[in-house]
Amino acid sequence: QVHLVESGGGLVQAGGSLRLSCTASGRTFNTYYMGWFRQAPGKEREFVAYIGRNGAPTNWADSVKGRISISRDYASTTWLELDSLNPDDTAVYYCAAGRTLGTPTRIPDDYDYWGQGTQVTVSS
Repeated sequence: QVHLVESGGGLVQAGGSLRLSCTASGRTFNTYYMGWFRQAPGKEREFVAYIGRNGAPTNWADSVKGRISISRDYASTTWLELDSLNPDDTAVYYCAAGRTLGTPTRIPDDYDYWGQGTQVTVSS
């Protein structure tokens, strides 16, 4: 069992940056690959980025390519940094953990545990 808690969301001006954290409970964190997803009002949950168990591989959505960084430690935390924010980045951001597959994917159903989400609002 893994319990995930996101933090770092809030109100940000367009052009700004944010750093989200996801802290996991449990002693088996390094056996999970981690993903970040987001969901805007009235839209489906969409993939943002993922990172493998040992910090690789990493992958991200085209919508954030060139302005995103994802990283993790081996203890409990995964980070997502997003630059050059725009109003389209407004959403609830979720972190997720999975280990059913050997490598992470962009598919929400491939993740076993989810955090409660943190709201990110980008003002224009």
